Amino acid sequence: MKTNKIILSLLVSTLLFTSCEDKFLNLEPLDSQSEAIYFKKLSDFQNAANNLHPNVYAFQTNGGLANANNTYAINFDWGTDLVSAGNDAVSGINAAGTADVYWDQTYQWLRPVNILIAKGEQYANQDEIAEPVGQAYFFRAWHHFFLLKRFGGVPIANNVADLNDDIVTGPRSSRYEVVKQILDDLDVAISKLSKTTVASTGNDGHVTIEAAKAFKARVCLFAATWDKYVGTKTDGDGTATGAGSSKPTGYPSVTDMLTTAKNLSKEIIDGGKFQLWDRVRELSDIPGSVKNPEMYLHRSYYYLFNLEGANSNPVGLDKSTNKEAIFRSVYDAVNRKSNTNLTHTWPAAFTRKLADMYLCTDGMPIHLSPLFKGFTDMNAEIQNRDYRAEAVNVKTMDYFWGWGMYKTGAVYTTDIYTLPAGTYQGIPDSRNGGAPGIGGMKFRSNRADIGAAGDEAADYMHIRLAEVYLIYAEATCELGNGAISDADLNYSINKVRARGGVAPLNAALIAQANAIAAQKGFGNLNLLGEIRRERATELYGEGQRLADLCRWGIAEVELAGQNRCGGYIDYKGVPSYVQTMINPIDKKLVYVASSFAGKINTERYTFSYAGLTPTEPGSTIIEQAANRKFALKNYLQPIPTDQIKLNPKLIQNPSW
Repeated sequence: MKTNKIILSLLVSTLLFTSCEDKFLNLEPLDSQSEAIYFKKLSDFQNAANNLHPNVYAFQTNGGLANANNTYAINFDWGTDLVSAGNDAVSGINAAGTADVYWDQTYQWLRPVNILIAKGEQYANQDEIAEPVGQAYFFRAWHHFFLLKRFGGVPIANNVADLNDDIVTGPRSSRYEVVKQILDDLDVAISKLSKTTVASTGNDGHVTIEAAKAFKARVCLFAATWDKYVGTKTDGDGTATGAGSSKPTGYPSVTDMLTTAKNLSKEIIDGGKFQLWDRVRELSDIPGSVKNPEMYLHRSYYYLFNLEGANSNPVGLDKSTNKEAIFRSVYDAVNRKSNTNLTHTWPAAFTRKLADMYLCTDGMPIHLSPLFKGFTDMNAEIQNRDYRAEAVNVKTMDYFWGWGMYKTGAVYTTDIYTLPAGTYQGIPDSRNGGAPGIGGMKFRSNRADIGAAGDEAADYMHIRLAEVYLIYAEATCELGNGAISDADLNYSINKVRARGGVAPLNAALIAQANAIAAQKGFGNLNLLGEIRRERATELYGEGQRLADLCRWGIAEVELAGQNRCGGYIDYKGVPSYVQTMINPIDKKLVYVASSFAGKINTERYTFSYAGLTPTEPGSTIIEQAANRKFALKNYLQPIPTDQIKLNPKLIQNPSW
């Protein structure tokens, strides 16, 4: 009989521990000890807790998971508003698989968590081991939240299981029971981590009380809005389909969870221990900055995601300058490389829809703003726009350091504008049906001494301050039934917009935009829609977009029925500059029309939020509408059929 990985992971009797330093960078096991002789002193618990930290999805490391295309395991939003490779969860194949690597791996990671917690309960001095036990409770919540988002209700792994345990032989818990378990675990984590702070750890990647509070705020916002907009539509009845909708005693209301999300966000903000990273402003000593003084200013946001050491940016900043990260996976160029081909693979390129979500500097969407310069001239669409769009967008023919271009690595002492034409310049490649003009630079290193793809070692931020500002704004607006004061907007979301050089969101801006929209025949903007837009533009590629679309109850509208589009070849009958552009290196046209046969969109697309800019005919097609099969059933992924064979009480999710 076939043996399933989760059963093996639950019944293993030994646990590998790594004798590692506080930064837990050495991931290879140096020794192994049985549970019976381990957990005798504080250092045993600390080492065990250290070893829980790498067990989260971030950049692929040795032994890590890769995505469906075997390139990288970064937590990107496959198939939503990115050009990156599609995922069966969003489009294409739409049948339940026999196995699911994320199911198997997550339950395997839960076992050492539960061992640590169980051994902690037997330890004489509970206060002494509060920190590592609190971190274990955090990770138990973290892993269950991952399972909740992917599968809905799942078997709850809150003990060290044996063959007779419900997790092995019993039914799934409802999503509400899973949420309650997550929140209860985070409450324990917060209580035990009272002395484990960003200050005490040096924000070195260890879980802190601030991380636990920020994570609980994220969970509460997710669960509250799912309950509000989705409810039980996909949970099933627990008998024929799904995990049912049983609510445990004390399950919080939507209002309770939104209030908790708001209050915890406020605690993080008011604590003053974190700040938005906006450091690359010292321009006087950067070669070439006089010729383009805005270049590095706008790209400050880029370096937030690609910061390694002094050799990874033009002003010599290192990771210690990043005060925005609240919880992150720590990487190192020697001990823990990403082992992920980030720089060559363009892992977070834009779709047309996402590119058009970025506002003009006056705070207006491009279809309403008088500042917008159009699509047909070179780089016109990026002018007068949110700095964040420019920071992570490869502008056509603009100079930028980047490993994997025509030379290797950055040479910050050289004036980049003195280099020959075509060197370190963004040249669109439209000879093979590509999507010109919206290539993404997020997560793509330009470290001066990088040796090969996979050597990148920027930290991966799981939770950062910008998200906390957005949680506060969304929770407050939801509590206000779509209303939020200008004061609350200034306290939260407008700080994020300010970093992007975008005018503040307020009631007056909405009124002004809607007056223009009425004149031009477009739909109205609203405060909640603009807050949701901000999440898309600020957090793109960070693994939250698909979950956001689902919890708002709009995923099947946004992800199906339309071609997924890229750059414009022509706009409203006017040819794009791409059609006549010459590559300065080989002196040939960058565009070959035959490569785009059947790949030019002929339709006009609008979206569920009327404030978003429509996609017009003339844009390239990245994915055909026929392949985009997202439906209500895709809000939850199928339980692996091998698991159901092993345990028939695991009832499959609806419609799978």
